[in-house]
Amino acid sequence: MQIGVLAKKVGVNPKTIRYYEEIGLLPPAPRTKSGYRDYTERDAERLEFVRSAKVLGVALDEIKEVLAFRDRGVSPCPYVLELIKAKVAEIESRIRGLRMMARELKRLQRTAAALPHQKIAARAHFCHIIENQKLVAGAEKH
Repeated sequence: MQIGVLAKKVGVNPKTIRYYEEIGLLPPAPRTKSGYRDYTERDAERLEFVRSAKVLGVALDEIKEVLAFRDRGVSPCPYVLELIKAKVAEIESRIRGLRMMARELKRLQRTAAALPHQKIAARAHFCHIIENQKLVAGAEKH
C-alpha cells in the first residue's frame, strides 16, 4: 500500500510515517518501479503499536528499543514493565509536585486578596503578587 493509504488506515500524517522511517521506527519501505514506497500490513501493525505506546507516554526512543527487542526475536515485555514502573513513578512525582504548587498558589491567592493593593502595587513593575511572593507570604504571617 502507498503511504497515503497507510496514513489513512492508521490515522497518522504521511510526514509522520516518513519521519518514523527516517529515525528507524519503521524499516525502510521497498519502492515500486515508479518510486513510491510500498508498505505492508505488518508496517500498519507496527505503526499502530507506535501510536498505542505514544498514548501511554512512551517516548520514541523507548518505543524504538521495544521494537528492537522484537526485531531481535526477544520479548520486550520485561523492558516494557520497567518502562511502565518508571512512568508511574514519574507521574506520581509530578502529581505530588502539582499538588504542592496548587497549595502554594491557593495560599498566595488568599494572602494577596487580603493585602492593601495600592501600597504594594505602586512599587511593582508588572504584578506585585508575583514579584513580591516573599512579601505577600510574609504578610500572611502577620
